[in-house]
Amino acid sequence: MSLSITSSVSSRSAVRGLLPLCAAVGAYLFYLSAGEILLRDSDTEWQIRVGQWILEHGAMPTSDVFSFTRFGEPWISSSWLSQVAYALVYGGDWAGPVILTSVAIGATVAIFLHLLSPYFDPARALLIAALALLLSTIHFFARPHVLALPVLLAFIGGLMASADRRTYPSWWLLPLMALWANLHGGFVLGLALIGPIGLEAVWSAEPGRRRQLIVRWGLFGVAALAASCVTPYGWNSLLGATKILSLGKLLSMIGEWLPADFSKPSFFEATLLGLIGAICCRGLTLSVPRILLLLGLIWMALSHIRNIEVFAFIAPLVLAKPIAEQWGMAGVRAARFEQGRSIPVVTIAALIAMVIGAWVTTTMFVARHEFKFLPEFSPVAAVDVLQQHKAQRVFSTAPFGGYMVIRDMKVFIDGRAELYGEQFVLDYYAALEARDVGQLLDLLDKYRIDATLLSSGSPAGNALDHLKGWKRLYRDDIAVIHVRSDERAGAVPAAPSSN
Repeated sequence: MSLSITSSVSSRSAVRGLLPLCAAVGAYLFYLSAGEILLRDSDTEWQIRVGQWILEHGAMPTSDVFSFTRFGEPWISSSWLSQVAYALVYGGDWAGPVILTSVAIGATVAIFLHLLSPYFDPARALLIAALALLLSTIHFFARPHVLALPVLLAFIGGLMASADRRTYPSWWLLPLMALWANLHGGFVLGLALIGPIGLEAVWSAEPGRRRQLIVRWGLFGVAALAASCVTPYGWNSLLGATKILSLGKLLSMIGEWLPADFSKPSFFEATLLGLIGAICCRGLTLSVPRILLLLGLIWMALSHIRNIEVFAFIAPLVLAKPIAEQWGMAGVRAARFEQGRSIPVVTIAALIAMVIGAWVTTTMFVARHEFKFLPEFSPVAAVDVLQQHKAQRVFSTAPFGGYMVIRDMKVFIDGRAELYGEQFVLDYYAALEARDVGQLLDLLDKYRIDATLLSSGSPAGNALDHLKGWKRLYRDDIAVIHVRSDERAGAVPAAPSSN
């Protein structure tokens, strides 16, 4: 009997140990197979070009070199390490960036399940992970924030684990902060959460230990701040990362910075209402610091849809311990430690097998599948025409800016809103809408524009069809080009419609 019990415990322990690995491989293969959903943001293209520039010059950019409207003005890349990583795997096709992004998502799932495992059984943990992925997929692109996501989760998860144990965070989290600060500017969130999470640890601790915890968390916060400055830009990385928040009302015009819209049903709305209903129905009691943390995460997600992924992965960590203790799941944590560790040989062998299987699957899939960027962000034929026309100062839409940068063209604007500033981008949007034709013409004259590259059917493009001094040079289903009518070059015929 004792032998069978021991075998059963070991089997359950092995399953728990392998669950994050299996789920990670599954998530990786899913996003690899659906790779095009990661290639629907034009910022990916200029991010890669920045990485290529760093590799070519062996230096960090300190001023803009990709636009003609802000050329030479101060600009730093707070995501330089991610950009270099993308540049290294980009070989002229999109397989490398898709694979790298899918690996980061898989790693995020593995870390998330590992953090949930002390509180939830495998079925519930998988369900929570699936919900987090569904909520986050809207903001999963081949961009630096996804490469930083597993580091974000490991760092904040480490903080929450320390608070749950009513102790202070491990100094081993500091290298994670340094890595995060080089991968993406979102590291500021990690610094901001040290205080609230530390407050939870102090709040829950015995009165005699609170002073010690305050000192330890305070020292860790200072050390984390110092670690965040271990970048090629030093202290400027912190300042640059917060610059985007100074764009004022412009943030309400940028897609991923829009507030959540509950005017029509959404999965985020259903999840949030379901969470509120479950807390009310089951009577979950939270400490004041956990309430503040949860409300803060909800506020972030409601304010900007790009923060929904932060809510999706961090809110479960805030709620995990109270749910496990108050909803009859506390035994899961005890059972986990009673079972002991997974059998190392089995775990290592399974890991090797899964890695080999994923690699073989990846090789076979990539050989038969060509990943393609969204064509509406890649005006290939139109840019060919502009380069033949030798256009130098092109007024273009921001989504085309990424492709133009990767084609080594100086751009009017791209996705770096913090570089261009609030008023410049607002003027750009006003010109695109062409509600005031005089304003459009003033902008074209102010920046000495000799050609425009706009989306087919855009108001500004339609207006230029009828404005004296401008003529249409080219048009296809993606883009339209206008040049000044005194240009000597002959017009290029419009491409046949694919409709």
